[in-house]
Amino acid sequence: MFLIGENLNVMSKRLGEAFQGRDPGPIRQMAEAQAAAGMDMIDLNIGPARKAGPDFMDWLVKVVQEVTELPLSLDTSNIEAIEAGLKAAKTRPLINSISARPERMEALMPMAKKYNASFIGLTLSTEGIPRDANERGLCAAEIMAAAAGHGIPDEDIWIDPIILPVNTQQIQIQGCTEFVMMLADIAPASKSTCGLSNVSNGVPANLRGIMNRTYLIMLKRYGMYSAIVDAFDGELIAIARGRMSELEALVHRVMDGESVDISRLSKEEADYVKTARVLMGQVLYSDSWLEI
Repeated sequence: MFLIGENLNVMSKRLGEAFQGRDPGPIRQMAEAQAAAGMDMIDLNIGPARKAGPDFMDWLVKVVQEVTELPLSLDTSNIEAIEAGLKAAKTRPLINSISARPERMEALMPMAKKYNASFIGLTLSTEGIPRDANERGLCAAEIMAAAAGHGIPDEDIWIDPIILPVNTQQIQIQGCTEFVMMLADIAPASKSTCGLSNVSNGVPANLRGIMNRTYLIMLKRYGMYSAIVDAFDGELIAIARGRMSELEALVHRVMDGESVDISRLSKEEADYVKTARVLMGQVLYSDSWLEI
């Protein structure tokens, strides 16, 4: 699985001052650490960046490229900042993201073509976040059709189903999972990606890892090509690289509807089974789901 490190983020407490003060030291250190952790790409999330967005993105791309040759994901809603990053990128970048909203497609798809960039197609329309797998499919089809009109090949499109927090949008988790299962039929040549950590937003900090890792196993089984992840979760990376096959097989048994006897499992195994049941909607989410 192709992994995109999420840790260079304007919302990071650790990096906030470095972003604001344009201090390259901590940013270089974070980029190097993500590369050393085994990431395949680094996401540069600068948020809306309404003030000096293009100048800041240009600076940030150049700072990161001083210490790593990994490709970069340019993550901002500021269209001008995206173009500044595209101009500064030495390796082929990824635009994060282009939604199914006409104004985003009209502004960014010509840019993707001009700079030979791939892009994340976000299944978000003028009507908002899709309610289920079918509505995600409609958004994906709109994005694919618009991209074809600009001469962008399907393999340059990475479809994102929009993962929402399990603690507030539990039913939406199943919609994402179902959509990933459908995607190979809708757009067989495209790729898929997701902001994996979104699933655990609002979950107690000490429990976010097990939620993220379990959902990665589920999405990986259905062919998810990539994920934007915490670069420093070693167990998650091991799962993505296929080094936790027994644990994956256990979660697959839950996904297949098998009745798994938790009393015969280790604490770690039982936690994965309980979390899979929450993500499948078999058990209602609560912050104490592992204690039940």
